[in-house]
Amino acid sequence: MTTTFALCLLVGAILAIVGLISRLKLNPFIALLTISILVALIAGMPPGKVVASFEAGAGHVLGHVGTVIALGTMLGKMLTESGGADRIAHTIAQRAGPGRVDWAMMVIGLLVGLPVFFEIGFVLLIPIAFVLAARTNTPLLRVALPMGAALSVTHALIPPHPAALLAVSAYHADIGRTILLGIVIGTPIAILAGPVFGRFAAARVPLTEHNPLAEQFVRSEPPENMPGFAITVATILLPVVLMLMGSSVDHIAAPGRLRTALEFLGNTDIALLVATLLSFWLLGTARGFSRETVLKFTNESLAPTALIMLLVGAGGGFGRVLVDSGVSKAITDAALGIHMPLLVLGWLLAVIVRVAAGSATVAMATASSIMGPILLHGGGAAPELMVLVTGAGSVAFGPLNDAGFWQIKEYLGLTVTQTVKTWSVLETLIAMFGLVFCLLASLVVH
Repeated sequence: MTTTFALCLLVGAILAIVGLISRLKLNPFIALLTISILVALIAGMPPGKVVASFEAGAGHVLGHVGTVIALGTMLGKMLTESGGADRIAHTIAQRAGPGRVDWAMMVIGLLVGLPVFFEIGFVLLIPIAFVLAARTNTPLLRVALPMGAALSVTHALIPPHPAALLAVSAYHADIGRTILLGIVIGTPIAILAGPVFGRFAAARVPLTEHNPLAEQFVRSEPPENMPGFAITVATILLPVVLMLMGSSVDHIAAPGRLRTALEFLGNTDIALLVATLLSFWLLGTARGFSRETVLKFTNESLAPTALIMLLVGAGGGFGRVLVDSGVSKAITDAALGIHMPLLVLGWLLAVIVRVAAGSATVAMATASSIMGPILLHGGGAAPELMVLVTGAGSVAFGPLNDAGFWQIKEYLGLTVTQTVKTWSVLETLIAMFGLVFCLLASLVVH
């Protein structure tokens, strides 16, 4: 397969996905599956191997991420129902003061965003944003945009989010080092795209539409028996701490039982399982919920994850087809031949798929599946920075085919134009700053 043909096939596939989703309004999973099959056939794969290739890619991805999605969703549900998120929000806001509510919401978003998906974290925290905006007489955008920026940054850059874990696996990156670099790089990005841009946008995009959701949440009260601030924060950060210890075990423990135990507890699935089980007690039964109620919470929380899993699997299947069909190898040769920086290429591929599929998770999973073999073959960039730059590209533009776009629009009472001027610009800032900061970090991180 020639490089030109492979590149044309990839570009055509991405454009076809864009057309199917944006113009024909086809479900992203169906679009990815259909184009994956067509790409494989056009590339010359035997028909009998086409479906097997897609299934192998999807199965590999879901086998690694399915457990993480389930446990993370359960943990997020317990955080919601117990009032733990309310406790964090009110405590930090009180200490920050009325004039720094936007900074407080950014910090809250960074903390709460660690174990939960963007959509869950947003629904979980938006009532607090409404209450704080009303009580401190602060424009809603100035409060809500920093929160959304923080949630988006954690979703894209910091494991244990499933998409970031996929990229960690694809690039063979060290998860502890990825988390540390994600925090170092992600925090200034959240500041620039959050409080800084939030104040700029709030002064120029006045909200004029009536928002009944805001009135409803302002009247509501948090649960009376909320968990303590320290307990809630400890529960959220526990899996991250365990993963950091597991990845740093070579430096903190000699070979033996202690080292084996730390490696076991530092495994992504085990760390999340421990935190989730602990949340059933600390945020569940200890708060007065019965075992039956906790079971109901966990069962209910899993239903919305079906589409997420399908999209994650489809992204992995699409990436596997590109590898098995030879398209990925041809792109590898082209990238190495023109000496394009791998950080830039990984970012650009994530941006392209983001526009095509809408989902940041699909964008990161697909781009890392394509770039993983390229990095393995040619090197030239730190795997951890490849994870971060791919994640940054995966949130670019905040396009209209992303569910988060409409979630932001409806909850904040924005028009489509206002949402583009605020949320789409915010997501693009995250992507651009992510690329710039990763390129700067590459000067010292190898």
